[in-house]
Amino acid sequence: MQGGFHSASRWTGGERRIRICGHFGEWIQGRLGPDGPVALVSLPCPALAVMGRFRPARSLSVQGAGPLPVTPEEARRFLGQLGLSARGRFFLRPGMELGGGAGSSTAALVALAGLAGYGGDALGLARAAVASEGASDPLMFTAPDRLLWASREGRILGRAAPPPPTDVIGGFFGPPRRTDPADGDFPDITDLWGDWQAASAARDLPRLARLASLSALRSAARRGGGQDPTPDLARTLGALGHVAAHTGSARGLVFAPGTIPAHATEALREAGFRAVLSFRTGVSSPRRLRATRAGGF
Repeated sequence: MQGGFHSASRWTGGERRIRICGHFGEWIQGRLGPDGPVALVSLPCPALAVMGRFRPARSLSVQGAGPLPVTPEEARRFLGQLGLSARGRFFLRPGMELGGGAGSSTAALVALAGLAGYGGDALGLARAAVASEGASDPLMFTAPDRLLWASREGRILGRAAPPPPTDVIGGFFGPPRRTDPADGDFPDITDLWGDWQAASAARDLPRLARLASLSALRSAARRGGGQDPTPDLARTLGALGHVAAHTGSARGLVFAPGTIPAHATEALREAGFRAVLSFRTGVSSPRRLRATRAGGF
């Protein structure tokens, strides 16, 4: 489960490119015990990704379209922690809102590592990301939704069966909120994790959706965040439940495959959601950290 992925380190020249998927917040997130570590189950999102391109050069540059999730100095330190050369021209294009809770900063670091030729395991990459930013999403693993992940410590706390195929429609609501690694103000989810393991083993999507809703509601009750229309939208649109980025602005509704109402996109936009999208998750496939030869994005 530490993730098999291929490295670009054997290539000596030419452009490379890579695509690293983000996530859409978390199925559940909180503390494992009142004073335990902050833990989460990621909700992988194949529709949102960081695109990366590399060209050999004698010095380091990190460029991109719009705001970047990682600065050149952060990239230099991160690559150094992995024992990789901090040389080359890196171009990053995040396909998600920064501060939205969609994993832009972690995906950017994973992209940098892949383009620079990282050949180690996923756990080593995760720990370097934590050392760099203070927290990391488990996007470098082949099936992040099977893990209970300690995001501030870079370690696996537990495992569960993957969720069944699930359709999610959502967007970003409210201002972007970047993760603060020192923020530990989360409710205890020990009970939710036990129920999550049982429900995922049974492939019980309605139960998983209820647990996700409960996690989002607990977090909102403890942490605030203003008026959030997501629970009401879930009820009016007949969703099984709702999900949230517990430290970001991503919000979504959970449906069985093929059951998202035709008018759901319009309803979310009217409620103030930005960048509305739908995607299918719960379909695990190996995540290969592989840079490919050039070509356009």
